[in-house]
Amino acid sequence: MKNDTALDLLAEYRELAALCDTLTAAQWRAPSAFYDWTPWDEIAHLCYFDETALQAVREPERFVSEAAALNARISGGAEFSAIQRETFGQLDGPALLALWRERHEALAHELSLLAPTARLPWYGPLMSARSFASARLMETWAHGQDVWDVMRRRRPPTARLKHIAHLGFTTFGWTFANRRQPVPEIVPHVALRAPDGSIWEWGDAGSPHRVSGTAEDFCLLVTQRRHVHDTSLEYTDGPVSDWLHMAQCFAGPPAEGPKPGVRQLAYAG
Repeated sequence: MKNDTALDLLAEYRELAALCDTLTAAQWRAPSAFYDWTPWDEIAHLCYFDETALQAVREPERFVSEAAALNARISGGAEFSAIQRETFGQLDGPALLALWRERHEALAHELSLLAPTARLPWYGPLMSARSFASARLMETWAHGQDVWDVMRRRRPPTARLKHIAHLGFTTFGWTFANRRQPVPEIVPHVALRAPDGSIWEWGDAGSPHRVSGTAEDFCLLVTQRRHVHDTSLEYTDGPVSDWLHMAQCFAGPPAEGPKPGVRQLAYAG
């Protein structure tokens, strides 16, 4: 059985690459609301970690060694944005995009050949190939949102959101634990309206602790691209409200999402 999630990952890559094909020189350098990263920074970030992901697939022992060195640099105060510029700074936007295309096409292909349960190293515990592909899809979608925001364009939602929503739900407890807070002893019910109008559900359908709304809003929230107040999500007070005000579906130390209103952009079309 092959890793079909890699096909969705490839589609996500190609959609963002096609958008970047339309960027002007000025847009490549325009700051986004994500720490003032430009589209160049966003693609450099994806390219860097798609390169390391390829290494994790092809040379896992070397990856583990170099991942430890990267973690040491970050712990010592280095910033991802500076490392990316150090690595790719000689490339302009179109050249960087061409390199990223080469890397992500290769990664998606190699992941597609693996069994979904194959184990791969990453920056933390080993991951299944399916989860690995889902995590790369989530990061591509999240950083892609920053590019869409720079262009002030609304991205059409797709069924690929289900991978991100699943990560959002499964990181409920981790969001608290990562902040050294007690994990609520509940299983929330999450019911999201998919782009095709169907309902995706997770958790205990009988739970009094609930969140509902569009899958797009939920994914924007858990990737910290929108504040909960800037979505149409409906949710119960207590543990679910606490969760949604700090939800984080990506690995790493606790991150602070945008303040209310900061990323409610006017779309050009």
